[in-house]
Amino acid sequence: MAYGSLFLANPGLPRRLASGGPFNAADKATFYGGDHRGYTDYPALPALPA
Repeated sequence: MAYGSLFLANPGLPRRLASGGPFNAADKATFYGGDHRGYTDYPALPALPA
């Protein structure tokens, strides 16, 4: 099983898998593009309550 592009597009992927989503779609046009796009611009899940 491979999770590479899911990890790139979904910060906190283990939490997303455990809760059933939501999942961001990966923008493959930005993979290995030489800058931050596609690596730091996907929305993260809200923080868990303490």
